[in-house]
Amino acid sequence: MSENESISAAEKNFVKPRRVLIIVENLPVPFDRRVWAEATALVRHGYQVSVICPKGKNAEASYEFLAGVHIYRHPMPLEARGAKAYLVEYGSALFWEFLLSLKVFFTRGFDVLEACNPPDLLFPLGLFYKLFGKRFVFDHHDISPELYEGKFNRRGLFWKLLVLFEKLTFRTADFSIATNESYRRLAIARGAMAPERVFVVRNGPDLTRVTVQPAEPRWKNNRRFMVAYVGVIAQQEGLDLLLETVAYLVRQRGRTDIQFVIVGSGPDQQSIVRLAQEAGLSDYVSFPGRVDDPTLLTILSTADLCVNPDRPNAMNDQSTMIKIMEYMALGKPIVQYDLTEGRFSAQQAALYARKCDTADFGDKILTILDEPALARRMGAFGLERVRTTLAWEHQEKKLLAAYEEIFTS
Repeated sequence: MSENESISAAEKNFVKPRRVLIIVENLPVPFDRRVWAEATALVRHGYQVSVICPKGKNAEASYEFLAGVHIYRHPMPLEARGAKAYLVEYGSALFWEFLLSLKVFFTRGFDVLEACNPPDLLFPLGLFYKLFGKRFVFDHHDISPELYEGKFNRRGLFWKLLVLFEKLTFRTADFSIATNESYRRLAIARGAMAPERVFVVRNGPDLTRVTVQPAEPRWKNNRRFMVAYVGVIAQQEGLDLLLETVAYLVRQRGRTDIQFVIVGSGPDQQSIVRLAQEAGLSDYVSFPGRVDDPTLLTILSTADLCVNPDRPNAMNDQSTMIKIMEYMALGKPIVQYDLTEGRFSAQQAALYARKCDTADFGDKILTILDEPALARRMGAFGLERVRTTLAWEHQEKKLLAAYEEIFTS
């Protein structure tokens, strides 16, 4: 065989890697669990993946190659609070995202641009790169208009702009990835997406990471029981409602044998800590802040039950919270308010309090703590549901099927 024939054969056998660029603004990678799970799953199956994200605590490097993923991070000027601050934050982020996307475009290249919200402001990049034949995929993490309304309890001009940006994002997208059926219905009805171009890939815990750890009694603060929460500390998460529940349990039910541990950070962390202090609850509520994975898993493993006090509103009713499934993966019974997607995820692993009824929420906590057999049944049900249906290994198959369609259709 001649040299030219050998080259020709090699060219025929060469398969160009599928290249994906993911842009996320909400959290740095790898701390955004969903984006990191997607990126590493694609890498394991032969995709070349680059991610653009903000810098953050323990994620300050401008470039990092981690688990086969090329990570490009940009600075963030502030955490937005108010319309002007949002303009500064999002404007700065969009500038850096475009600049870094050009860097990826001219170096590693990409065939698909996957944009993760919030915010719904990456459609201009989608429009730009579609001029070069790239596919634009909208990974729909949050419903931004409902998120805004849940945070500020109003609509108005800014809310109307968010509705417009969401519409333009859906219209620009070639495909959309929804986190649940509620989001899929919204993409079809409000976003006018063709049903066959909307894929459901749920948030699911990685069971190789979320594993039971030995309990550490110190987290119970010398009390008999412990209740844990993990997540963002922000207004829509309902932690003010949870503090009302703690006050009810201590003062009206006389239950001084329960320690609450609230893990996480967020824009309202200081105000929630201050609220606990002003209510005289500091001895009953611990705030360790954002912690590393081993500490987080130890805290959750030590807990007797876990809570999801998300404030009942349109955003939380239609959204899937990964913390619920992480609780279930550790075999913990749950108390939460009765919300559509929360109930779908947990089913019999949770008891459901009446919406915003903090006393009923507290009574549900006591029902579980005072009935060990019920707690064990609920925990076992949740663990089995995660293992057989909700774990990331099951969602990964759906992600890969979606990307097969994205690249071949």
